[in-house]
This record gives sequence, structure tokens and C-alpha cells, in this order.
Amino acid sequence: MMELKDYLNSINHDKSPLLDSHPEVEKSYAPYVINRCMSYFPDTILYANTMNLRCGLDKKMQFDYLRLSVRPRKRFSKWIKNEISDEIVQIKQYFGYSTQKALEVQSLLTKNDKKAISEALNKGG
Repeated sequence: MMELKDYLNSINHDKSPLLDSHPEVEKSYAPYVINRCMSYFPDTILYANTMNLRCGLDKKMQFDYLRLSVRPRKRFSKWIKNEISDEIVQIKQYFGYSTQKALEVQSLLTKNDKKAISEALNKGG
């Protein structure tokens, strides 16, 4: 089973045809994730967008397009994650809500409600 970094290294650096080796390798290829990783860089964002527009193509065709079009270069970036505020964490913990539900409820709570939740969850020092 191939990892994400193997696909990205093949596209960005060593240009090896990974998907030609085994059918299982092609099954584990995730075009959306690869395109998202490629969209972090100014020189590859248009290639990623082209593949997003043509998402119906075979996985091998998408991989080969990126592998043969992108200039070789080492590209590293951290995966961007949404930051959850302490207030949302407290609302989730207090009510047992999911993140989405806590975000919806946050605007309905007053400052006094939020303060009471914070005090109720305060475990002391």
C-alpha cells in the first residue's frame, strides 16, 4: 500500500510511474487529496485546478498528467487545519455537541451564557 508522500514524491521529484506497477496502487490513489496538496504552491495550483475540473478522468490519467506536467522540485507544506476556539471546545463539552452544532449555537448564546459555561467547566487549579 502506497502512502501519500510516495505519490507526491513521484509527481514532484523522482517522476517514477507508480501506478503502472500494481492495480492496488491505483486503487489507493486519492486524486482529491493529491490535488489539494498540489494547490498549496503557486507553480502547481493551475495543474491541480485542471485536474479538479476533469475529475471524471481515470486515476492513472490524472496521476500521469501531474507527473509529466509539473516541473521537478521538492515541495513541502503542512496540512492546513481549521482552528477551533476555546469557546467552541467549551460549548461542545458542556452540551455534548459536534463541532458543526457548536458553531451554529455559538451565535445564539449571550456573554453571560458563555461565562456560565466557562465557570461550570472550570476544574480549578
